[in-house]
Amino acid sequence: MTGDRLSHVDEQGRARMVDVGAKAETERVAVARGRVTMLPATLALVRAGEARKGDVLTVAQIAGIQAAKRTHELIPLCHPLLLTHVDVSIEPSAEAGEAWIEIEDAVK
Repeated sequence: MTGDRLSHVDEQGRARMVDVGAKAETERVAVARGRVTMLPATLALVRAGEARKGDVLTVAQIAGIQAAKRTHELIPLCHPLLLTHVDVSIEPSAEAGEAWIEIEDAVK
C-alpha cells in the first residue's frame, strides 16, 4: 500500500502492475506455513506410502517447489521472481485421535 490506497490499483480503481524497474536488487526471504488435517487412518496410509497415488509427501514437496517457481503465473499482477532457493518442509503428526501434516515453504 502507498498512503491510503493499494499500490496495484490506479486512481480510477483499475488493476495495474506496479513498475519495479528502478527498485534496488535486495535479498528477501518469504515463509508460508499451513496445516492439512485428516483422519488418522489417512495419515497412516500416507506415512506408510500406501496411498493409491503413491508417495504423497514427495509429490507434495515437488508441487510446493514448482508452485514457488511459477508464482508469477499463479498470482495476478505478480512480477517474475528470481528465486535462489526453495525449501519445502513437510511434517506429519498425530495425537489424541487427530492427524495433520504441517507444511512450511521458505523461499529466497
